[in-house]
Amino acid sequence: MAEIPLAPVERLIKKAGAARVSEEAVKALRDYLEKKAIEVAKKAVDFAGHAGRKTVKVSDVELAIG
Repeated sequence: MAEIPLAPVERLIKKAGAARVSEEAVKALRDYLEKKAIEVAKKAVDFAGHAGRKTVKVSDVELAIG
């Protein structure tokens, strides 16, 4: 099940200049964003673990984004 609601994703696409957006396009972008977010989160967790921490910090996320 998706974690990111569709409405904010649609607003982002419209903010980028779209007048209208199909629901399929919104879902596709949402799915992509969630996939990328999970990839970044996993890397951030690895960085925190490597530093001997259980807590993921902003620096871990920044390193994961790279």
